Amino acid sequence: MTRPGIGAKRELGQHFLVDENILGVIDRLAALQSADVVLEVGAGLGVLTRYLAARVSRVHAVELDTELEPRLREVLQGAVNVDLVFGDAMQLPLGDLEPRPTKLVANLPYSIATPLCVESLDGLPTIERWCVMLQREVADRFVAEPGSRSYGAVSVLVQLTCERTGFHPVARTCFRPPPNVDSALVALVRRHSWGAEYPRLKRVVQAAFAHRRKTLANSLELAGVAPRERTAGALGVLGRRAEARAESLTPEELVELTRLLG
Repeated sequence: MTRPGIGAKRELGQHFLVDENILGVIDRLAALQSADVVLEVGAGLGVLTRYLAARVSRVHAVELDTELEPRLREVLQGAVNVDLVFGDAMQLPLGDLEPRPTKLVANLPYSIATPLCVESLDGLPTIERWCVMLQREVADRFVAEPGSRSYGAVSVLVQLTCERTGFHPVARTCFRPPPNVDSALVALVRRHSWGAEYPRLKRVVQAAFAHRRKTLANSLELAGVAPRERTAGALGVLGRRAEARAESLTPEELVELTRLLG
């Protein structure tokens, strides 16, 4: 539980995990092992950090709010396998962490959950498994199917790289203060590493969904990715109409489109 004087900051979107019963679910979905090197983003009050430290080889715990440092150091006293890193996870060179993380296990701040997960797909290539607490809407987006309202660039990039291996709804009462949205734990396992091909693929996918009300060809032209006529020709090779929208294409078709565009 939070102590007097330790209040969540609304401007940081803080919702501290306080129900330790959920930790066993995280353990199972993350498939924690003694050799794991875990990256935790959003250490908060250290409830999850302490649990991880007792079960894995190393924990890199990142926290933006420096006012939580005294609390974290008190809770983690004696945990010599925890590296506390204070700063913005979206700005920190997480790829330089040593030893390199093999799993991302975190109650992610909602404001950075989506971009952090997307960036970690290629920015943190040593991560093989994710177990992250997300807003339920974001969790659903990860596995959304083509043509659905939730299907977008995030859906495509996650599905091309990972397989969802676990899902667990989490009650609002597990947090202090309780959020105004539903949450869920999502477990992902890496199935593919794209290497040098990924930056181009990510650019095309993100540009394709940047203007959802426009056709795919128009959206890519607006983003400076490819002329409309060139995209229309590539869509024809895929057996798609020139007026197709991004949400109608499967992740695999978007990979092939990227290759056809060169």
